[in-house]
Amino acid sequence: MTDMLDIPRILIAGDRSSAGKTTISIGIMSVLRDMGYKVQPFKVGLDFIDPSYHTEVTGRHSRNLDGYLMTEDAVREVFSHAAEGADIAIIEGVRGLFEGLEATSDIGSTAQIAKILECPVILTINARSITRSTAALVSGYKSFDPEVNVIGVILNNIGSSRHGEKARKAIEIYTGTPVIGEIPRNDSMKISMRHLGLIPALEGRRRLADFDENMGRIKNIIKEGIDIDRFISLARSAQALIMPQESIFKPRANGNKIRIGVALDEAFNFYYRDNLELLELAGAELVYFSPVNDSALPKVDGLYIGGGYPELFTRELEDNVSMRESIKQASAEGMPIYAECGGLMYLTQEIKTDVSGSGNYHMAEMKGGTFRMAGAVPGRTLMGHKRVVSYNVGGFVKDNVIGKAGATFIGHEFHHSEIVDLPEDTTFAIRLKRGTGIKGELDGILVKNTMAAYAHLHAASYTGFARAFVDFCRANGQ
Repeated sequence: MTDMLDIPRILIAGDRSSAGKTTISIGIMSVLRDMGYKVQPFKVGLDFIDPSYHTEVTGRHSRNLDGYLMTEDAVREVFSHAAEGADIAIIEGVRGLFEGLEATSDIGSTAQIAKILECPVILTINARSITRSTAALVSGYKSFDPEVNVIGVILNNIGSSRHGEKARKAIEIYTGTPVIGEIPRNDSMKISMRHLGLIPALEGRRRLADFDENMGRIKNIIKEGIDIDRFISLARSAQALIMPQESIFKPRANGNKIRIGVALDEAFNFYYRDNLELLELAGAELVYFSPVNDSALPKVDGLYIGGGYPELFTRELEDNVSMRESIKQASAEGMPIYAECGGLMYLTQEIKTDVSGSGNYHMAEMKGGTFRMAGAVPGRTLMGHKRVVSYNVGGFVKDNVIGKAGATFIGHEFHHSEIVDLPEDTTFAIRLKRGTGIKGELDGILVKNTMAAYAHLHAASYTGFARAFVDFCRANGQ
C-alpha cells in the first residue's frame, strides 16, 4: 500500500538573495503559531542560522532540505518525518528561486525542492523602486519553469500605499497571480547580520536586550501586511504527496546506550537536527555542555563539537582554562571526538584574529588578538579574508570516528578561517574531489580518536554518520 502525506504546505521563495524571505517566513510562522497552528518549518539548503529562528518561533525543530546532497526519496522522507503531527508545513527557500549548483539545471535549488515536494510557491519580490516591472518579474519566473507552481506573491520594501497599489495591480492584471501581502520598508524587518549570514537565534536571545521586542515587531508587521487566511488557503491547495518507504529514520540501536557530549552554547550551535536525532536513533544519549560556560566535560563516552562562531568568543573560550584542559586530556586519552568547522577551530592550538581587515565581514565585535584554544590537534586558526562557501565531495582515506576508509560523502564548507603552521607529519582522514579543506585536497585532521574537519556532513545524506559514530564511541569510549 502506498503511503500518502496530505498536509497543507507552501514554499516561500525569493526573486533574489536579500528579498526578505527569512523575516517574512519567521513572521508568518509566528503569526500562525499564535493562531494555534502546529507549524513545521524547513529551510532549503544547508544554512544553520535561518532554521534557528524557525525553531525559536514555532517550537518545532526546523529541518534542512537539499536536492544536491540528498536523493529525492531522502528529501521526501525528511519532510514527512518532520511534518508528523503538524498542521501546516512552511519551507523557506534559499537565494533566488532558481539559483542552484549549475547554470543549466535546478539541482540544489529552491525550485528543485518545490518540484520534489509538489509544493505551491509564494514568490517574495524586493519591490524597492519598481512597480510595473514587478509584473515582468512574476511573468518571467512563472514561465521559466512551468513545473514550479508560483501561486502567489508577497511584495517587500514597499515605500507607500500608492507604490504597493501600482505593483499589485500590474501583477494581478498581467499575470493573474494574486498578491497576498505588501510589507512596508521598515528597519524593524531587519535581523542583525553577520559575516556568514544572520546572528543565530540562541546567541541573539543571550546577547540582544531587545531580541523579543524585535521579533514581536516583525510578527506585527506581517500580521498587518499579509492576508494570512489567503496564505493558509493557498497552502491547503497542495495535493497529497506519495511518500517513500522509511529507511533513514529507523531505530538502529545495537547494544547499550552510550553518552555523547554535544557542545551547545552561543559559540557552538550549528547542528542539523537530523544529525542529532539520528544519533539518538542509533543508540546515543545526547548530553549538552558549554565550552564557554561549563568548567569541565560531563561524563560521556564521546564528544561532538559542531560549528558556530568561536572567533567571537575567543576571550571567553581562552579564559575557561579548565574546559580547554579537560577536552585536551580527553582527546589525549583516546576519547572519540568529532569536530566540524568551528569545533575544528576550537581544537587547534590557538585562534588569531588580529589580521588586517578581518573586521570587514559584519565582524566589528570580533576581538583582535591571539587566543589559546584546546590544543587537541596541531595547527593554528587564522581569521582573515579567506571566505569559503561551497559544497564539497570527498571520502575517507583513514578509518575515523564517523566512518571507514573508502566511504564517500557530499558535504559543504562555510568558513572565514584557515588552519596554518601544520606539521609535515599531520595525518588527514579525508581527501576531497571538490572543496577547499584544510590543506589542498586534504581535510579532517586525525589525532588518535579525534577527527576535526572543515566539512559539514548531513546525516540524511551521509547516512553512515550516526551508526558509525555511536559504534565507535561504544567500542572506544572512556
